[in-house]
Amino acid sequence: MLPAVTATRYVTPLREGGSLPGLMEADDLGTYVVKFHGAGQGRKALVAEVISGVLARALGLPVPALVTVEVDPVLATNEPDQEVQDLLRASPGRNLGVDFLPGSLDLDATAFELPAGFAGRVLLFDALVGNVDRSWRNPNMLFWHGSPYLIDHGATLTFHHNWAAPENAAKPYDALEHALLGCLPDLAAAEAAFAPLLTTELLRNAIDAVPDEWLVGEPGFADALLLRETYLARIWARWQMRGEWLPDLRTVVREHGMRERSTPPPGAGRPAWVHGAR
Repeated sequence: MLPAVTATRYVTPLREGGSLPGLMEADDLGTYVVKFHGAGQGRKALVAEVISGVLARALGLPVPALVTVEVDPVLATNEPDQEVQDLLRASPGRNLGVDFLPGSLDLDATAFELPAGFAGRVLLFDALVGNVDRSWRNPNMLFWHGSPYLIDHGATLTFHHNWAAPENAAKPYDALEHALLGCLPDLAAAEAAFAPLLTTELLRNAIDAVPDEWLVGEPGFADALLLRETYLARIWARWQMRGEWLPDLRTVVREHGMRERSTPPPGAGRPAWVHGAR
């Protein structure tokens, strides 16, 4: 399970995203970007954040620490913004906290030199979990204390938005606009690095980090245990079928990795809080 903290103060809303995360202080003296189960994106975005975030860390990729944040709706009492009040009251109990990285910079791959090995591991990971939200327009990466960090994994594991759809574990991953494609990702080295690590036990640990209350009540599933097993089966099948989708990914890297592309203006599409703004 993730470490658990209790929110003590709501600092400020982060309005750049559709889900209205908030910066909050907690009883461990930490400050977290809190994503709420009562937000418009719902609890599935939190489930994806946890599974993909914990899995990424287990595979050696840099992700800010995750915690669960207990939120008491009474914290909404002194908030002047009605939208914030409504969100806090709709999100009692456990929510997701992402460690706040003050002073971090938007990591633009055209401005930072990133090694092919790192790029390969990120691209392979994104292809595994189906991340549709790490494009050059919106890299969802930060640079903090000399290191890159991967953030915002709520748009991964998109299969859980329609469990009735036929499973296609061999589906190619669309990497044409991936943020790190121009770094010529070393996919061979990435696969060699992941292969001894990525086991069903590792996946189970990531899935077990999701609180039960974010899983119960899912239509078509008798309980949270069955849903966890289904997540495990889907992600494991995707990894086992990599022989079907990795060749296409290698072709994209080989044929398009050095292509010219327009560079977005600094900070385009990125929230102000990544720069430490309040």
